[in-house]
Amino acid sequence: MFASKLPEVGTTIFTQMSQLALEHGAVNLGQGFPDFLPDAELMQRVAEAMAQGHNQYAPMAGVPALRQAIAAKMTALYARSYDPDTEVTVTSGATQALMAAILACAGAGDEVVILEPAYDAYVPAIQLAGATPVRVPMLEPDATFAGYRPDWSRVQAAVTDRTRAIIVNFPHNPTGAILAESDLDALEDIVRDRPIVLISDEVYEHIVFDGKRHLSLASRPALADRTFVISSAGKTLHTTGWKIGWCCAPAALSSELRKVHQFMVFSVSTPMQHAIAAHMADPHAHDGLAAFYQERRDYLVRGLAQTALTPLPCPGTFFLLANYQRLSAAPQDEFVRWLTVQHGVTAIPVSAFYGASSGAELEQPRIVRLCFAKQRETLDEAVRRLEAIRI
Repeated sequence: MFASKLPEVGTTIFTQMSQLALEHGAVNLGQGFPDFLPDAELMQRVAEAMAQGHNQYAPMAGVPALRQAIAAKMTALYARSYDPDTEVTVTSGATQALMAAILACAGAGDEVVILEPAYDAYVPAIQLAGATPVRVPMLEPDATFAGYRPDWSRVQAAVTDRTRAIIVNFPHNPTGAILAESDLDALEDIVRDRPIVLISDEVYEHIVFDGKRHLSLASRPALADRTFVISSAGKTLHTTGWKIGWCCAPAALSSELRKVHQFMVFSVSTPMQHAIAAHMADPHAHDGLAAFYQERRDYLVRGLAQTALTPLPCPGTFFLLANYQRLSAAPQDEFVRWLTVQHGVTAIPVSAFYGASSGAELEQPRIVRLCFAKQRETLDEAVRRLEAIRI
């Protein structure tokens, strides 16, 4: 036999809770995927691409038309010019881009800083690269600030001579936090004169609310020059199952990422790439996304006002955090199972986004994550079931 490379990894909480929801007929607000169809025109374009013969391997780096569309969008939105031939790579979803970026830049003896709570793919990818994850907790909600936010002083303190990369994820999953200009200032200060690569997970880039805008690391030359900027069509076009993502990075970084990418998947779905390229030619494909999801966020917030759950501020993403302290004193993992089995609503514990050694369950308030990328009928039924719970 052989020793496991990921001995602490089991079935993810997302899979566990979705299975539990299925077994108990629960409304699943846990896993982050829409329960409605993508744009009909986009689906028609996939059929057209197949009919036109785009059914064989795509170029390793991605279909040129899609790489050009991505580069044009980055220039229009963030004033950063990426060469579509050497600096844009189409990947099998953002998760594969993250894995390829981490494997490309980190190895044995290196450290990679992450902010917790953190998307669950980061730590296993770091460990598979042979590097060590360094977990830095975000500031939690308190009397002065109702949401989560980065603690840059602790990030600064965590950086050592072995730090090879810092992973940031904004708009942030699971907390919904977004970046301010002062955050980019702080990050510039941390990496200045240090050989540190940045990996920026920006898959929710178009889902920012209340008139604010996403501040991509691509918008700051000092950061963009050392950053893998990763995004995804899945979140933007309601097509999480298509697994089309991409990475924009300077040519030297992209070259190293492509070395890994070509031996992980080589290339990704050809007809989907052609369809998405054509769809992205119209900026309305992403321009209306913030308003679309803000309406759903506000709808769920109004519904939760009739329940014992208290929503936290949600500046971005399609996730809403809610405090359940009026409803239960149970730890988060026990609470979400009780909520699913006894009351038919599934959520995700925020503790799932912390490492086992972080002591998160002892330190965190009683908070769970709900996904509002759902039809109104789905949200209505979830709220109806939550309303029925008696304190």
